[in-house]
Amino acid sequence: MVQNPKSDHTLLQLVRLVMALVSLTVVLISLAGLGYWAIDTGVYAQWLAEGEEPDEVEATPQIVDGIDTMSGLIAEGEYEIVRAACTACHSGKLVTQNRATAEGWTQMIRWMQETQELWDLGEQEAVIVDYLATYYAPEAQGRRAPLNVEEWYVLED
Repeated sequence: MVQNPKSDHTLLQLVRLVMALVSLTVVLISLAGLGYWAIDTGVYAQWLAEGEEPDEVEATPQIVDGIDTMSGLIAEGEYEIVRAACTACHSGKLVTQNRATAEGWTQMIRWMQETQELWDLGEQEAVIVDYLATYYAPEAQGRRAPLNVEEWYVLED
């Protein structure tokens, strides 16, 4: 059987083209994932706190119904300091799902410093703890409200 060298060359070019397209797709997906990671994990907030602002990402978070859309934090008081410090390592969702007193928040910070390599927050620690204890304090939970029954049934034996 005689092989056509021209068809082998065309097939090789086609394989190379497909491989290049697959490689380009992988690179684009990786870059998009890196962008989402930087925003979700708080790396972007750390850039803002350090004064380094990437050109591609909008620097101004939006406040909708009193909530910072970038972090999910209540946009009052010193939330920008909290956003920069807390979302440098994890999502703001990790903050907003928790409730604690000032002592409880301080204990969480100590735990993160001892086990998660959180840096010394210095003077900002008091500001952060005060914000968290104010806006993410434990919610009072009491007994349920008494039932207001309009009509009672008679149960038959």
